[in-house]
Amino acid sequence: MARYPSSSVSFGPGRMTPAVKWLVITNVIVFVVNKIVPVMTLRLGLQPQAVFESLALWQPITYMFLHDIGGVGHILINMLALWMFGTELERTWGTRFFTKYYFVTGIGAAATSLLLSLFIDDIYYSVTVGASGAIYGLLLGYGLYFPNRPIYLYFIFPIPAKYFVMIVGAIAFLSALGGPGGGVAHSAHLGGLVVGYLYLKGLRARPFDEVKYRWLRWKMGRARSRFDVYSGGRSSEDEWKSDWKRHIH
Repeated sequence: MARYPSSSVSFGPGRMTPAVKWLVITNVIVFVVNKIVPVMTLRLGLQPQAVFESLALWQPITYMFLHDIGGVGHILINMLALWMFGTELERTWGTRFFTKYYFVTGIGAAATSLLLSLFIDDIYYSVTVGASGAIYGLLLGYGLYFPNRPIYLYFIFPIPAKYFVMIVGAIAFLSALGGPGGGVAHSAHLGGLVVGYLYLKGLRARPFDEVKYRWLRWKMGRARSRFDVYSGGRSSEDEWKSDWKRHIH
């Protein structure tokens, strides 16, 4: 897994890492093409109605590379956040895991919107574009891995990353409860945060591994009790527990 040294540049995280650079370039190119061909928004943006009724299964992926073509604010903020948070995370995780995490959270955000669209008509018929779901996932990862790193709100007020994530998460949650509004996909933002958290925490406690551990433990205990094995005055229970600890990490 490749890792990249931190830059000495004082502003921001420094030089872009490979995946971040590729994502920024791709988003900018798609933005320019979309300005020329506006119909791309309907074809490639995330529209639950099209996904469910026309099986537009590519949309949960392609929507991440589209942005509001009415101005540059949407893509500018997302790409700035991608550079600021993504660069540091890619240096820490390596390019492969970073890229995987980016798409997992982005697609997870889309899945959240698709699920909610089954109950909310406004979401079902709307079109969602933007990398915000994945960006929120990166913000969550940044808060978990660099909890005390200061984030400057409005470039003035320093807030520890962990508290910044809590504030952003609370805003996304309350906004999602209020339903869609102002053209902002709050459900996707919340989905990116939740999926990112579950994914990162799931790496530390995988359900399948836990089941496998319990089954092997039961099997070893049964085998030892069947042959009535004792060693050094210890019971078979203590014996197989010790053996398990030596081999399973």
